[in-house]
Amino acid sequence: PLGSNLLLLVLLGLLEAASGCPTVCICNSNGTDCTGLALLSLTTILPLLPQDTRTLRLSHNNLSSLGDGALSNLSALELLDLSDNHLSSLQPGSFSGLRGLQWLNLSGNYLGDCPLLTPTGLWILKGLDLSLNGLVVFPNGLLDGLQGLAWLSLTGNKLRSLDRATFQPLGRLLSLQLAGNPWECDCNLRDFKHWMEWLLYRHGQVDAVKCNLPKELRGRDIRSIPIEMFNYCLQLENQASVHGYDGPRGGRPPCVGRINGPMNGPQANQEDCVRQRYRPISVRRAWGTQIVAACVCGVVCVMMVVAATYGCIYASLMAKYQRELKNTWQPLMAGEGGEETDVEDGVFPSSPTSPAEPEPESSPIVHTYRITGF
Repeated sequence: PLGSNLLLLVLLGLLEAASGCPTVCICNSNGTDCTGLALLSLTTILPLLPQDTRTLRLSHNNLSSLGDGALSNLSALELLDLSDNHLSSLQPGSFSGLRGLQWLNLSGNYLGDCPLLTPTGLWILKGLDLSLNGLVVFPNGLLDGLQGLAWLSLTGNKLRSLDRATFQPLGRLLSLQLAGNPWECDCNLRDFKHWMEWLLYRHGQVDAVKCNLPKELRGRDIRSIPIEMFNYCLQLENQASVHGYDGPRGGRPPCVGRINGPMNGPQANQEDCVRQRYRPISVRRAWGTQIVAACVCGVVCVMMVVAATYGCIYASLMAKYQRELKNTWQPLMAGEGGEETDVEDGVFPSSPTSPAEPEPESSPIVHTYRITGF
């Protein structure tokens, strides 16, 4: 019986190797699914995978590391899913040999606990998911070897700022996912905002980047904040030599160095100093701008009232002058029998109901009066 059992195990192993699929996994024509098997290592399944495997799903396991060249025999692999494991570090050669890999999912791990190293050999990688890894810093140079990357997700981490130089090599990037991070919309994020605007200009997509600090901008999407709000960063750069200033790009403001120092007057308030740090120049001067605008509007309104009053007075004087002129020339505008005359033309029309009569003898006197009047 013992020999029969050993023979049966050998036959099962040969059958499993011939079929090219580990018994604990689900296999189809071009992929293998080993999800949720509590795997601690890949040594038990990798030798059984066919070299032409295109998709390999290893999510929801207990994998903590990947050795150099552990997947090198899967040269035809196009999709690798390692999400929701316990990976805390990756070696530069962990994905060596995967020349055809296009999509890599590393979400839901612990890669933020150790510094990330630049992966090698992923020249044609198109999609990379690093969400939910507790990343606090995204190191420069990490994406230098991923020039073909078109989709990148950094959602749900602890990132406060990003460096523009990190994303400069990604000339083909079309979609960037950044939601769910405590972004500090200060000078450290200014250059990256410029890069985002360049990406959007190229018809790329960037999801919501909501500010956590400063308080004045909390909840606002940095994409909707005018770039002029960051002009004060240039002034901070010119103040780099001020005592207590930690740097030209969003460091401590000069007032922080005076909080505990015996400067003129009472000590500065910590909360006010922090608030001053995150308040751009344009916001700090908003009240002054409103006052100046109100003064200008007031002057304009006063000028309009004066102009309207002058117009009314002028109209009233002209009306009074016209009435006096009419009253003065009224006797000259009526002929004998109450006929109306045309003073301007000097013509005195006759009544339509009676024939024209010759002028009386006293007409010269009347004419003399009229001429004198004129």
